[in-house]
Amino acid sequence: MGFLDYFRSSKKNSASVAKERLQIIVARERAYRNAPDYLPTLQKELLEVVKKYVPVDHDHVKVNLEQEGAYEVLEVNITLPEEVRAQAP
Repeated sequence: MGFLDYFRSSKKNSASVAKERLQIIVARERAYRNAPDYLPTLQKELLEVVKKYVPVDHDHVKVNLEQEGAYEVLEVNITLPEEVRAQAP
């Protein structure tokens, strides 16, 4: 019976799942609250510059600012369209 009890006890109740999800949401909100005010403007301006050379949709540009130790790291991810990636050397 111990073997079957192992599988039965691994189910999480809905309260613990809800608690975990809420913790994730709160952590993300805290991270966004500490983000600088200029980040949306920076993202818009970066998109305008990239659009001069490559047709990119606004939804394909992600800008993150993270704290790593004593440094702030600005990360910009741009998903290029397939036709542009195929032309790259």
